[in-house]
Amino acid sequence: MEGKNQTALSEFIILGFSNLNELQFLIFTIFFLTYICTLGGNMFIILVTVVDPHLHTPMYYFLGNLAFLDICYTTTNVPQMMVHLLSQKKSISYGGCVLQLFAFILFVGSECFLLAAMAYDRYIAICKPLRYPVIMNKALSSQLAALSWTGGFLNSVVHTVLTFRLPFCGNNQINYFFCDIPPLLMLSCGDTSINELALLSTAVFIGWTPFLCILLSYLYIISTILKIRSSEGRRKAFSTCTSHLVIVLLYYGSTIFTYARPISSYSLEKDRLISVLYSIVTPMLNPIIYTLRNKDIKEAVKAVGRKCQASSSLF
Repeated sequence: MEGKNQTALSEFIILGFSNLNELQFLIFTIFFLTYICTLGGNMFIILVTVVDPHLHTPMYYFLGNLAFLDICYTTTNVPQMMVHLLSQKKSISYGGCVLQLFAFILFVGSECFLLAAMAYDRYIAICKPLRYPVIMNKALSSQLAALSWTGGFLNSVVHTVLTFRLPFCGNNQINYFFCDIPPLLMLSCGDTSINELALLSTAVFIGWTPFLCILLSYLYIISTILKIRSSEGRRKAFSTCTSHLVIVLLYYGSTIFTYARPISSYSLEKDRLISVLYSIVTPMLNPIIYTLRNKDIKEAVKAVGRKCQASSSLF
């Protein structure tokens, strides 16, 4: 009976901002501008790190991966959210919901691992600077990035399969902005205990474990920086870490809050605001935070600008 009910469900209704009809165009405008800034800023990061040879280092290799992840997981939900704000039909097909959930969890999980890899890179660079070129070579950087994507993929497969094996019994209204695990579990009429156990388990493995590793790395980093005698040296060392640390606090704070607690404690009305933070706001802030505090990127931008100016002068 459960399989029959689940098969009969052909689409989900995304309620989103349906209770704010008079503000839908304003919200659409805000989301549109935010999305354009996210795409532009992260594409800019990717372009600069690829074009400038001085940025062909592990730190900027990871940063380029981070920018690509931000583009991907923002694109999985924001365009559809904007369409729903301007249309009467606010639905997504069953298959579309499966695909959206899979992609979103893939990119979110991959970013958790990637931020941990970036912290490890900073730990080696500051705590073991003489051995940095040997330890953090191109092969290890590629392996860490590949492991981040693989971890995110496996996590997404597990949750997607477990979520859509559940029956929904005809109730297809998701009180959320997109297809995500918590609102789908709350919508199901079946036993979600296995899903909740898997969610909490992977939250520890993908959320808390990398986060604690990052904190441990920064304890060593701060301890090493405080031993630097010159204030200029301490300032330079801190400047290479602060951008990453800010992003870690923003990202992990919102994702752990969303996924690392029992479903019974969820309040979708309140949790929707948190989802906006980590799925829309944080990807927009990442390139801003990195470019404002990073002299290497500023110099790379100037170099690219000079090259473009020289090229245009030839014509």
